[in-house]
Amino acid sequence: MDPIKKEMSNQASKEKTKKQKRALFYKTVWRWHFYAGIIIAPFLLILAVTGSVYLFKPQIENMIYADYYDVTPHDERLADSEIIDQAKEMHPGAVVTSFRPGEDDTRSSEVGLSSDGESLTVFVNPYTGDSLGELNDEDRIMDKIEEFHGELMVGTLGDRIVELAASWGMVLIVTGIFLWLPRKRKSLSGVVYPRFHKGKMTLRRDLHAVPAFWIAAGMFFLIMTGLPWSGFWGTNFQTIATNAGVGYPPSVWVGDAPSSGVQTKEIAEVPWAAETLDVPKSNLQGLVPASIDDITSTAKREGVHPSYTVIFPNDEAGVYTLSAFPPKARDEITMHLDQYSGAVLADYRYDNYEPIGKLVALGITLHKGTEFGIVNQLVSLAICLGIIFIVLSGFYLWWKRKPENGMGAPKSGGLFNMKLFFIILIGLGILFPLVGLSIICILIIDLLLIKRIPALRRFFNA
Repeated sequence: MDPIKKEMSNQASKEKTKKQKRALFYKTVWRWHFYAGIIIAPFLLILAVTGSVYLFKPQIENMIYADYYDVTPHDERLADSEIIDQAKEMHPGAVVTSFRPGEDDTRSSEVGLSSDGESLTVFVNPYTGDSLGELNDEDRIMDKIEEFHGELMVGTLGDRIVELAASWGMVLIVTGIFLWLPRKRKSLSGVVYPRFHKGKMTLRRDLHAVPAFWIAAGMFFLIMTGLPWSGFWGTNFQTIATNAGVGYPPSVWVGDAPSSGVQTKEIAEVPWAAETLDVPKSNLQGLVPASIDDITSTAKREGVHPSYTVIFPNDEAGVYTLSAFPPKARDEITMHLDQYSGAVLADYRYDNYEPIGKLVALGITLHKGTEFGIVNQLVSLAICLGIIFIVLSGFYLWWKRKPENGMGAPKSGGLFNMKLFFIILIGLGILFPLVGLSIICILIIDLLLIKRIPALRRFFNA
């Protein structure tokens, strides 16, 4: 053969091989994107719907509990100890667990009580001492929404499922961006806006891919700012941050009280960065408890954000814990006070946080929609609605393409033959351990069942 023709033939053969590899890689990515979407779509839908509702928690609760929250200011306000006494009179024998003075003059005070195995919140008018009503803490509507959002209301198992869905959401984003990337297309149609005149099949594809591109960054942000709350990834991330010295610094200790060996999250609901903070012990000398009036006076003097809650000591060596979850991250605070002297033992604020703590705190308030008020809520709502739309459009796209006797998945390209994609999956599996574990389970099922049973192989197009 002519050397020139032979060279041209070799070049053509190499080019054909490259195209086949690219096509195989594309199908492999598409296949994983397809199955990830089918499996986690229902959970993403739940997260987006419940998240959309929870974003407006302040407005919803102010509307639902207006009769409990709103009071008319007067010249004289009762002492905080008197407010608590009024609540205790309504529930003789109840143990006071918490107290929330109220963030402004028009807000009622809240007294947390433990009575007959139940946790109650009594709302008291701080000017008259009248009860405005009470709630069983398990009956708060928005807390139910939050529980459903975070753990599907089934405890640890639900938490792991939500974390798994959120982590696989990262796989969806990575694979989706690859599938979206324009290759030979010179026009922006089908890339940043849908193609409305190219037929129904093309339009269905564009109505899924184009909106997904626009919300990908927002979806990534919501996933990454939500994961610190998760039971597995979040706990391990927090442990790593603390052990690496980017958790709480020693400077939060004001006094020399001994540590109880208990972490703050075990006794109170506090900001993320303070959850692993060691709880100090109160000095037992004297054993004359400080009054709640002394504690709230200290809070005012130390400039604690007025939305704070006081958590009462649960034993004689315990401490008063002040915890504030204000709208803006910079106003967060966790403070431990000696229950006898009222002395500040630990004062931990946003300014004390290391960079990781500050980043997570800011991410959480942005995730909840409180950092920038209504603008924050509306932007986050748009992202949640976008997620709902792409889940539904993706399901519709699959339903219209799906054959009668199969899943309609792209043909398997063989994961182990796709070294680059395999490395990407391994990387995602390391960053998100539950993803890594689930990938192993998927591969085992694929090798031991799907590849060995003809009916399953045909159904999954393996």
